[in-house]
Amino acid sequence: MVNHTKESAAGAEQRLQEMGITLPPPPTPFGAYVEAVTIGNLVFFSGMLPVIDRKPQFIGRVGGELTAEDGRKAAEVATLSALSAVREHLGSLDKVKAVAKLGVYIATDGDFRDHPKVADGASEMLLRVFGENKLSGRVVLGVASLPLGLPIEIELVVEVEA
Repeated sequence: MVNHTKESAAGAEQRLQEMGITLPPPPTPFGAYVEAVTIGNLVFFSGMLPVIDRKPQFIGRVGGELTAEDGRKAAEVATLSALSAVREHLGSLDKVKAVAKLGVYIATDGDFRDHPKVADGASEMLLRVFGENKLSGRVVLGVASLPLGLPIEIELVVEVEA
């Protein structure tokens, strides 16, 4: 069911402003790839990390060096980087028709079991920015390691107007 409140009627850019959130500078590749590729109405973004100005904000594995709350915060930072990449690629977050896919990859110590709580850092940020009617399902995976020793990598695919 779509929520028709004033909040859901506001655009993503207005919501960011109302929440007092300033996006970090758009991320730049750490290797031989591009940040975004558009195919039809879908924009596929490269993995987004909890990095600002190429500086890691968190290092380590969740359940090891980092707590679940640290992982959740790292997921929020990675999502803000993803939103910055979306804005850079599209010109405005308001051009997003829907989030088509969210993938959250979490580097864990192997015994960690609270993956959904960590991934909620990303999901809830997208919910606050885009609203309930633009969200998709998600995939959450625990992995042994991620680039640069970081705890989180976000995969994002968005749909834009034709």
